[in-house]
Amino acid sequence: MTKLTPIESEFATTQEAEAYDAWFRAKVEASLADTTPPIPHDQVMAELRAIIETKTASQA
Repeated sequence: MTKLTPIESEFATTQEAEAYDAWFRAKVEASLADTTPPIPHDQVMAELRAIIETKTASQA
């Protein structure tokens, strides 16, 4: 286990960096293999705008 400096990596050790890399690669592979239909961008943005408007109105 090699210690890393903040200049080299955001992780303290090579073991932590390798574990994160493996986790991230697994997430990407799972996402690429996902067969569920995508949600259109416009639909997502409309839902988010509604959430933001609701939160803003409740704080006013």
